[in-house]
Amino acid sequence: MRNKVSRELFAYWDALRGARAAPERACFNPGAISAILADTFLIEVDAEGLFPLRVVGTRVNAIRGAELKGTSFLDLWRQEDRQSVHAALVAVVDGVAPLVGGARMRAPGDAQVDLEFLLLPMRHFGKTHSRVLGAISPARAVEWMAAGGASPLEFLSMRIVDAAQAVPLQPPAQSSRRPRLVISNPEKS
Repeated sequence: MRNKVSRELFAYWDALRGARAAPERACFNPGAISAILADTFLIEVDAEGLFPLRVVGTRVNAIRGAELKGTSFLDLWRQEDRQSVHAALVAVVDGVAPLVGGARMRAPGDAQVDLEFLLLPMRHFGKTHSRVLGAISPARAVEWMAAGGASPLEFLSMRIVDAAQAVPLQPPAQSSRRPRLVISNPEKS
């Protein structure tokens, strides 16, 4: 993680979870991260796979120049990147693993801004496939963000935090069945 916002949010999330795979949403105290709250968001994991934004910080809203609460997190991204972003969210939720990634946007006047995003799994009433806490922030302050109107985000990269290498993304399979993990032991066959 390169950005201060990502490092601070991850440290807070890590302290909250303790020995658990993910912390409980009820334990989350926005006041504890007040310095970075404007760069954060909370995504609901819904049955339709739309990932609506439940809570959105002001600097995240500034990317579009509008209130994003209730809109799909996927709508922030270019059409051609939405499958990759969807797969990243599924990896966070199914693997109960934090993910950090890179994105880019074009500002008014065609200025290019590189961003870092962080996605962290959260439990809600004990349910694991429920919420994702996240942040998105530029490496440096960007003045025009108050005006909004940036292009959709371009997905650049991602990696599972603490993984040795970046995880290649595969688009989610178009299936109505829930995926299952099968472990085979050839010695017992």
